[in-house]
Amino acid sequence: MFFSPVVGLLLASLVPTVVSQQDMATAQQTLIGTWSSGSQHVVTGPGFANPVNMSFTYPSTTGISYSFTSDMFYEIARYRFNSNGSEPTCITGVIGWSHGKYQFNPNGSMTLFPFTDGFQQIQDPCAAVSNFIEDYRVTMELYQQWAIFVDPQAGPKLHLFQFDGSPLAPQFKVSNTPNMLPTQVLRNVSNTDSSDSSTTSSSVQRRSASGAVGNNWSARAIPAGVSGLVAVAFASLLL
Repeated sequence: MFFSPVVGLLLASLVPTVVSQQDMATAQQTLIGTWSSGSQHVVTGPGFANPVNMSFTYPSTTGISYSFTSDMFYEIARYRFNSNGSEPTCITGVIGWSHGKYQFNPNGSMTLFPFTDGFQQIQDPCAAVSNFIEDYRVTMELYQQWAIFVDPQAGPKLHLFQFDGSPLAPQFKVSNTPNMLPTQVLRNVSNTDSSDSSTTSSSVQRRSASGAVGNNWSARAIPAGVSGLVAVAFASLLL
């Protein structure tokens, strides 16, 4: 019995999509490569960040991207907007980059140990310093659970759950070869004391444009461009 193309397409749409979860050994091999969420415009590597001059190439949309190598190095690219319910025009844009080493733990969790050269740019039109770049020295990131599912249409999909169990946006594999910057410290960073934690800990210094130090953060003022960021962010929130 033969079906017309229209009927065949309809019947195919009624067949449930079977998404399978990989076992841990297989998932550890599949993890190697580059992953990206959403529209996949945020991707790790030289097209996203330049640690030498602490600059970013802004993607067209927000998202996250993780890359992993077989010799236990990783890289993360993050770009997000944080809305403010009480002040709709006070939308904060955060873009950040970090890399380092990772390890698998016996209980199925994963721990990341960033190098000290990570950095992020924050744009907040309602803050005293509306646009600055700062060192981002997270000393450890724990993902209490992670898993890879295989979608018949979309392929492997990475799910990461943070130390408190909250999920990150699912990421799809964009390359089997890790798209990363060199796996070494890429800029000189002054040493700071750090404290150990079983979840996530950080030791970051921030400097205001005047050079005053406060609140255990370190920042460098950069040219403003906040109004454009807010316009884009506000438009994205309306979609």
